[in-house]
Order: sequence, then C-alpha cells, then structure tokens
Amino acid sequence: MTPSNPLRDESGSTHLDSTAQLMDRIASQLGSRLSLVSPDGNRRPATRPTPHTHPHTHPHPHTRPTLILVPHGSRDPRALATVTALAERIREQRPGLPVRLGHIELNEPLLTDTLAAQPGGSAVLVPLLLSPGQHVKHDIPAAAADAPHLDTRVAAPLGPHPLLAEALHTRLVEAGWPARPLGATARRHHAVALAAAGSRDPESAAGTEAAAALLADRLGVPVVPAYAAPTAACARTVPEALQTLADEGRTRVAVAAYFTAPGRFATQSAAAAPWIAAAPLGAHPTLARLVLHRYDQARTSPPVAEQRRLTAV
Repeated sequence: MTPSNPLRDESGSTHLDSTAQLMDRIASQLGSRLSLVSPDGNRRPATRPTPHTHPHTHPHPHTRPTLILVPHGSRDPRALATVTALAERIREQRPGLPVRLGHIELNEPLLTDTLAAQPGGSAVLVPLLLSPGQHVKHDIPAAAADAPHLDTRVAAPLGPHPLLAEALHTRLVEAGWPARPLGATARRHHAVALAAAGSRDPESAAGTEAAAALLADRLGVPVVPAYAAPTAACARTVPEALQTLADEGRTRVAVAAYFTAPGRFATQSAAAAPWIAAAPLGAHPTLARLVLHRYDQARTSPPVAEQRRLTAV
C-alpha cells in the first residue's frame, strides 16, 4: 500500500524493501480491521469508502481531522513530558494540523475527556502503542464509539514498521552501539534484547517478533524479543533473553527499549542490561513521521459512527 505521505529512507529513496512493504500492508489491514470491531468485541460489517475519497487527497488544512495521540499513561513524570514533546514535534512536521493528547489511564488529559472536549467535526485516534492488544482492539474503539458528536477513526498501532527499526537503531547508537556497520568478527559477539511490555494477545507477540526481525535486518546481529511483564503469549523475560544470548557466546549484548516513553517497564528492562541500554523511542523525529503516516492511513477508513449505525440495522 502506498501511503499518502511517502516515507523516505536515509538515502532519500521513497522505496521500502519488501519486508517494509509487507509490514506496512499488515498494519494498514489491521487499521481497517480495528474500525470493524464494536466495543463488545463483535465484528461489524465492512463498508467501502465513499467514491470521492482518495488516499492521496490532502484536504484544505482547516478541514483536516484532529489528530488525537493516545498514549497509555504512566506514573513516571517523564512519560507525560515525553509524549507532550512528541505532540509538539508532530505539529512541527505537519504545520496547521490540530494535535491533542488523550491518555488511556494514569495521566491527564484522559482520552474520554479529550473526546468530550472536542466541539465536533472529525478526529483520528492514533494509538501511541507498538503492538495490537486490549487497548488497541477494544478500549480505544470503545472510547471513540462513546463520542457520537465526533466523526472518529482509529488508526493501527505504530508497530511493526521499518521506521521503528530506524529509531531503535538511533537510540542504540546514542547509548554506545557502534555507529558504523559491524564487521564479521564483531557480529559474532554483538546481539540485542528487544525489551517490550508484554500482552496476553498472541497478535501482540507476533508484532514484537516482526519488529525484532526488522531491527536484526538493520543491525546484522540477532535481536531477541523479551518482555518486562511476561504472559503466556509473551513468555520470555528480559533476563532470560540476556542469558540465552550469553550462552551463545554473545559478549556485547544491548537492551533496546521497545517503549514509546519512560516508565516502570523501561527502567526495569534497562537495569538488567549487561552492557548498554538504549532509551525509549520518545520524541524521536522518526516516531513523529510514523504517527503522521498512521494518521494518513486511517483517514480513508470507515468512521466509527458509521460502523455503529450499520451494526444496529
């Protein structure tokens, strides 16, 4: 699928490799599927976009839907500062676009309050979450459905996507990972544990596995997914992943933070690092690009209100 705002790699090319295209297609399809899920978890009938809708159409700035960034929320005060900085970076990259924050829990403003405060019009909810799970599939669509005064759409989660691999790589280099590509000898000693939150949803685990594969392709070394809050679906803990890599003779093992903002899980994962630990993705400019990409994709999906009306028929 070709996004309405082409994404460029570091060389300036608008072409992504086959893996990137596959991940983008998967995420786009997931976004469409999310709009077909009702608050009670049942599937809604699909509709086709209206004939005048085109993915490459850029309406006048004053008619663009509000982008509502939906972080999870955290008791760590750094988290709110981080997502606030990310929202500002998004505004810088898309001047004139209204951007609001709406947290799922723990921080204000809460998503329900942000939606209630909107005077009307349209909005796209972009989860600041990296994998599908309960919040993406149920909680956020339910909140959107409870705001009938708005024409709302829900975007796919941010991951997996090659832009996340780019941002993770940058954070690793900032923490001390070699800036230049590793030689054959160095590759035998280096590896990464990709620390994520964990979820009971097997699709979330599959998304983290895919993200690890994208980062491994970029770095040329093994990248093992691991979880700060393991479940049956996401069973491997960060210490277990680190021990596995050490048993394979990897002496330079970094922990990459597959988190959008600082918090308890990111701090806990970093503390286990035997060598270096990267910072969370935070307000990285590439993350802002990806948020806007998900926003553009979601603008062509059926609105939540329309799906509710069709379900009631």
